[in-house]
Amino acid sequence: MSTTYNFATVNGRQVFYREAGDAASPTIVLLHGFPSSSHMFRDLIPLLADRFHVIAPDYIGFGQSDAPSVAEFDYSFDNLTAHVAQLLDQLGLTSYILYMQDFGGPVGFRLFANNPSAVTGFVIQNTNAYMAGVGEMPAQIFLPLWEERNETTEAAARGFLAAETTKFQYQVGASNPAAISPDNWMVDQPLLDRPGHDIAHLNLLENYKTNVAAYDGWHALFRQYQPKTLIAWGKHDPFFIPAGAEAFLADLPQAKLVWLDAGHFVLDENAATVAAEIKVTFA
Repeated sequence: MSTTYNFATVNGRQVFYREAGDAASPTIVLLHGFPSSSHMFRDLIPLLADRFHVIAPDYIGFGQSDAPSVAEFDYSFDNLTAHVAQLLDQLGLTSYILYMQDFGGPVGFRLFANNPSAVTGFVIQNTNAYMAGVGEMPAQIFLPLWEERNETTEAAARGFLAAETTKFQYQVGASNPAAISPDNWMVDQPLLDRPGHDIAHLNLLENYKTNVAAYDGWHALFRQYQPKTLIAWGKHDPFFIPAGAEAFLADLPQAKLVWLDAGHFVLDENAATVAAEIKVTFA
């Protein structure tokens, strides 16, 4: 089935989303990571569309969605989530599986916390809900930023907005780096480099500490509701390390954990594998 490319007005902002599949089928919502957008799911969407109704939004400030200035928009995970939630409401979606990667976790787990009964399952792909999953590299950069945002800590965090870091995030841990399409960073980087937009992303990187503060509450909800869960994890990810995948099993003991020969981003090499695992898990 073909993918359509759509915009919806949410709180006066244009939110872009990709859609595929039969609206009568179970819905899976694909929540992208940093510094990407729904573009990261371009290969996965058609592989799922024969069995699922697929929705893949771009957060405000990402991809093709509006990117207002920091004077016009509060770049926080609460606010990103609110816009995704309202998009899902506008689309009339009352039940869905959440696929979450990187920033997609903080958005998806907030959606779950706000309305647990709407979430029929998780696909967790290199996104954290446990400090055990934070690698040494991000810990050295972000723990000081969360403690105090100043000129020094902000300068270190800016490294995550650089072109060489964007490319590295896609290629690190790949079984064959030559199989990773340069379209990934060639699409992402110009959007990161929009004038004045660096502050928006720095605000989100600082605001990430609110996710860590929410971890205990999320864990309690995992234990209470036990959503069906597939964990598909790139085992060579230096940002969100394998211990983060294993940590979910303490609170979601029935989850299926699949290790992928990949890094932080897995879909260029493993879209077919991930799609097959999703279909088996949520048959």
